[in-house]
Amino acid sequence: MSSSSPVRILGVTHVLPDQAAISSAQPLPDDGVVNLSFMDSLFIARVPMQRLFFYEGPDVPPFPSLVCSLRSSLAAVLGVFVPLAGKVTYRASAGDVVVDCSPGAVSPGVRFVEAEYAGSIEDMHRLAAGDEHDLDALTQLGPELKVGRLPAPVLAVQVTRPAVGAGRNAAVVGVAVHHAVADGHSVWQFMRAWSSVSRRECPPPTTADLAPPTFDRAAIRYPRADDVARKMLRAIAPALPVARSPSLCSPLDQRRRRFLLRAGEIRAVKELIRSQSEAIGEHQDTHPGTYVAVSSLVWTSIVRAKPQLDPADEVYLLVPVDLRRRLDPPVDDRYFGNCVVPCFARAAVRDLRDGAGAAGLARAAAAIRDAVRARLERDPLGGVEESLDAFAAVPGERLTFTGSSNRFMAYETDLGWGAPSRVELVSLFTRELVLLLGAEGGGVQVAAALDHAIMGEFAASLTQFSARGHGA
Repeated sequence: MSSSSPVRILGVTHVLPDQAAISSAQPLPDDGVVNLSFMDSLFIARVPMQRLFFYEGPDVPPFPSLVCSLRSSLAAVLGVFVPLAGKVTYRASAGDVVVDCSPGAVSPGVRFVEAEYAGSIEDMHRLAAGDEHDLDALTQLGPELKVGRLPAPVLAVQVTRPAVGAGRNAAVVGVAVHHAVADGHSVWQFMRAWSSVSRRECPPPTTADLAPPTFDRAAIRYPRADDVARKMLRAIAPALPVARSPSLCSPLDQRRRRFLLRAGEIRAVKELIRSQSEAIGEHQDTHPGTYVAVSSLVWTSIVRAKPQLDPADEVYLLVPVDLRRRLDPPVDDRYFGNCVVPCFARAAVRDLRDGAGAAGLARAAAAIRDAVRARLERDPLGGVEESLDAFAAVPGERLTFTGSSNRFMAYETDLGWGAPSRVELVSLFTRELVLLLGAEGGGVQVAAALDHAIMGEFAASLTQFSARGHGA
């Protein structure tokens, strides 16, 4: 860190998987290698998934006790999630990438950072509050995970205390995970397991009643799966073992804002979609779900914020669809790895920009529904080999990425001292990105990273429609 950094590193240690937990976990292949699937390969060049959990209040223990508890519970849960302690490794002879879980790869352990922020917990909150987030300082509350060149670690943890405040009963727990090894479902599976073990009062922590994850990529059945994975690796990261070029690591010139849509506001958006669907003849055979309603609101708000778009142009929304329960045979919910495919919803700008009423919301919801249905009604994995071509064919300036999900109940991540007061997703990998999280009381947290020029109008449009349900 530079001398001007608000975060000071107090110490760095490494956490090894607990050997007793390893003996009871799902066995890994004899060579200790977990192959990456073709779905994993799509994320080999992606920035790590980084989550920040803010904890404060009288139940938060003194910092040394907190660190000791987290280290011991992390060691226990790593014994069940051994690949998180491994290394993402390129095998030049085979032209593939694997997670090396051999003793030599695991023995360095998971990097565990203790740090201090030059301010109070309120100051830390303010990094992600208001109209202009301090993204650089916010990112420093999480651990650095160097994934640009292989071999690369899979997991890193950082615990940061505030330097200012009476008693300093507060801390931020940051977690970074390599995206080529896990999707959002998998990350929250790990966090649920870690929080479950960490909450237990009687040391040493035990994993005896945890449902063990499965890592066997053969669970996703696809012809020539290994060949397809290698093809995708060559296309995405042609200079392996360099996974990300330095230019891709440059920070994006964006604004980041966080919004909370309450349950009543979301109900109002759903009702607008339902009533307007009937008015414009867009038949909805089911009421829109929360994900579709919020995604429709986000998409239309972004389009309204871009006056330079030609009304006749088409715009696109990338919707990641989890296939675990949709494949034949289904993949177990305990599967740890990437099991998502991208769907591209598309609509004309003029259809989404209908600002006089909510017809744009209804058309956005229909486009999202139709895109997901088209993917799932045929072979869900059909055309997966053309995924990269589909990306390339979509004009970047007219594409919005969505990620995470309101089904991920991040605010239930109780590590032993209550629910977090705040959760932030700080992984930014593209210019126009919106991430969703489930919030308390049926709400949804929306984190948007957008160009400076459109953030203000986006926020105004988002709140214009959601506010119709305020107080409901």
